[in-house]
Amino acid sequence: MLVAAALSLATLLGGCSRLHPKPPAQYVYVTAKQTFLRDRVAAVSNRTATVDNGDKLEVLEHGRRFVKVQTAKGEQGWIDEKAVATQEIFDQFEALKQQHQADPVVANAVVRDEVYMHSKPGRDTDRFYRLAEGEKLKLLARATLEKPLPPGTRVAKPAAPAPAATAKGAKPAPAASVPDVPPPPVMEDWWLVRDSKGDTGWLYSRMMDVDAPDALTRYAEGQRIVGAYILTTVNDPDAEQADKNIPIYVTVMSPYKAGLTYDFDQVRVFTWSVKKHRYETGFRDKNIEGYVPVTIKMAPDPYGKSATATTPLPTFTYRVLADDAGPVIPDPVTGAVVPGKTILKTYRLEGNYVHRILAPGTPTGGEAHPEPVSEKKKDAKAAAKHKKH
Repeated sequence: MLVAAALSLATLLGGCSRLHPKPPAQYVYVTAKQTFLRDRVAAVSNRTATVDNGDKLEVLEHGRRFVKVQTAKGEQGWIDEKAVATQEIFDQFEALKQQHQADPVVANAVVRDEVYMHSKPGRDTDRFYRLAEGEKLKLLARATLEKPLPPGTRVAKPAAPAPAATAKGAKPAPAASVPDVPPPPVMEDWWLVRDSKGDTGWLYSRMMDVDAPDALTRYAEGQRIVGAYILTTVNDPDAEQADKNIPIYVTVMSPYKAGLTYDFDQVRVFTWSVKKHRYETGFRDKNIEGYVPVTIKMAPDPYGKSATATTPLPTFTYRVLADDAGPVIPDPVTGAVVPGKTILKTYRLEGNYVHRILAPGTPTGGEAHPEPVSEKKKDAKAAAKHKKH
């Protein structure tokens, strides 16, 4: 009788366990550069393990502002919840990685200082992967957003114009009313980037520099190099460089100003003079509203009639805004800059000369021209000062 009762109780308990299965494991991910797990939440505690940025930790217990976790090696301890990201944040970055793994690379860049990737453009968005100074990046896309104002900031109103001078003894004219027009917002640029491990996220543009050789940056003339692309190489046996195969570059440049509705306003090709052993400007297209990516390939001239028309030569292509495209307005939510009608421009390098490839009868012109950037020199000096530090 007792045996039967025990068997019935065991069956009942087994059924309850099946009705209430073990909850799925929860995980968090380390956001700090490096931190420690501790055996207790107290002013005095012992370190039980060292964890690094990106490490996956299984959650064992939740406390007040701390989480008890276990590493992949089985080490256990408590960690501050501010030093970890949730599964939801990790999934956002994984989704970015999958969505943009086939995107064309716009340019290469280098991180200036240790900085976090964000899940979306903006300072207040979720962050996870921490990049080390000097990390190599692939730039994929640009976004531009309004810079958030500090709490309590008061927007200054435009000053009222001075009253006009009047004749002696006459009553002064009443001051003209000034419309309450706020000043233009301060903008900041963000780039979608991919690091050397393939992790993808958004990075504040001021925290990185486009990877361009010093031999080109000295010719930038106060502009920011947005991208530098190798067209071909020229052998110069008397060059000072150790590598005698000197790259020929196509560069695209823009003013040192955030919030522009175009990616670059100038294209320059730097050819190499074998006689003078230095770079020279072989081509310049300026006062344009251009958009990345710039495509580089070897191709013949399908419309040319010269002796080299059918010979594959270094060719580059980029897009510029058409003058009838209408205003380009960045998306206020995503910051994406999407132009309307654009014109495709293709050129190829023949020796040290650059020729445009045009179909017979194709009209030239019809391109939009950017407004002058008044603070270009000021912003360039600020950027150069920031780079020194």
